[in-house]
Amino acid sequence: MANKTLFMMHAQILQALSTVQEPDLHQDLVTLKMIENLEIEGTNVSFTLVLTTPACPLKDKMIADCKQAIAEVYPDLKVDITTTARVFSNLKNELLPAVKNIILVASGKGGVGKSTIAVNLALALAQLGASVGLIDADIYGPSLPTMLGLKTARPKMHTENDKNMMLPIEQYGIKAISIGFLIDENQPLVWRGPMASSALRQLLTDVIWGELDYLVIDTPPGTGDIHLSLASMLKISGAVLVTTPQQVAIADTRKGAAMFNMSQINIPILGVVENMAYFMPENTEKKYYIFGKNGGEALAAELAVPLLAQIPLTETQTTQADQGTPAMLGNDPSLVRAFTAMAQAVAQQVALKTR
Repeated sequence: MANKTLFMMHAQILQALSTVQEPDLHQDLVTLKMIENLEIEGTNVSFTLVLTTPACPLKDKMIADCKQAIAEVYPDLKVDITTTARVFSNLKNELLPAVKNIILVASGKGGVGKSTIAVNLALALAQLGASVGLIDADIYGPSLPTMLGLKTARPKMHTENDKNMMLPIEQYGIKAISIGFLIDENQPLVWRGPMASSALRQLLTDVIWGELDYLVIDTPPGTGDIHLSLASMLKISGAVLVTTPQQVAIADTRKGAAMFNMSQINIPILGVVENMAYFMPENTEKKYYIFGKNGGEALAAELAVPLLAQIPLTETQTTQADQGTPAMLGNDPSLVRAFTAMAQAVAQQVALKTR
């Protein structure tokens, strides 16, 4: 009789949880197989909620909804919910089979802080629990070694299946590779497009990445060979467009969006990040819109994509980046919050685009 009662309770709790929707995917948690290890012991029930990304911004809402749904059936049960994440993707890359999602960080214009966004996006995703790699695809002007404090770093080599492979350099919890790790920092690369594309392919395929939830690729400014090469070699989960509020930056970013929407490229746009959205002096909440106001928000609305973040410009941000300390690791809590929220928004869009 006890076993029969337990079986009925188990079924009724699952039925209750089937009324809880995943807010982004608009399906219930049971159908999505997000409920695991459901156990009932006395007046206690426990289970694991399997999130689609460790960066899920709606985790707390889903936990609260699950507890409410169970309370409506069994109000006296104590509910214990643990969470884990299983990053999903239906994109299969032959070149990088162990990488679940590839995110491009792009802009039509240089100088908008695209590399800053890429580095802090990768770090924020890692700090939220994801396994993350970062590629500096700006072959002509690599900035990753400086921004990660790795100017003198060189990747180690490893032989795998009789082929010499590079091991990515691990720093701050992410795996990184850049052409800047292979050349002298003062050496200019005067290469034609095919040579740059060949070098990029090596950074992708001659590196032992291991299993990654996200590979963030910091692309060069403009619309050119590197973007075309990436589109032809890889299945991309989506692109993050970076702009400043200035109209000249927005105009160039709009061209970048048009490139990703071309039929031969067809890479989903995850959303817009407005960098240097305002200047905020230290020890004050005063905002100065020195580059204009809400340009990124207007562009996102025009493109019908989310505004992923508005990142402020602070006095210490540039200095720390030059010293190899990205904002996610700095002492400005407002920047840490902004980049963390940005990473959650990006992960949310990736889950939507690749489900």
